[in-house]
Amino acid sequence: MNTEQIIHELNLIFEDVIDEGRVELSLNTTAKDVEGWDSLNHVQIIYAIEQKYGIKFSLTEVQSLNNVGDLVNLISGKI
Repeated sequence: MNTEQIIHELNLIFEDVIDEGRVELSLNTTAKDVEGWDSLNHVQIIYAIEQKYGIKFSLTEVQSLNNVGDLVNLISGKI
């Protein structure tokens, strides 16, 4: 699975969880860039990603994420 495919699937997950309309993520997107991406939704997004890909993230991995690019790299390394 390539970066573009993962970002596309992440857009769908974010749109579903945040429920604020269309989301356009890029590798440099941070929580500050997405309306509705707060701490509660962050937990729900991480859970939805784990369910989608059948993977688990450690607390350290989640805390090390700075942007969507870091998240994509983490997902790519686990699938």
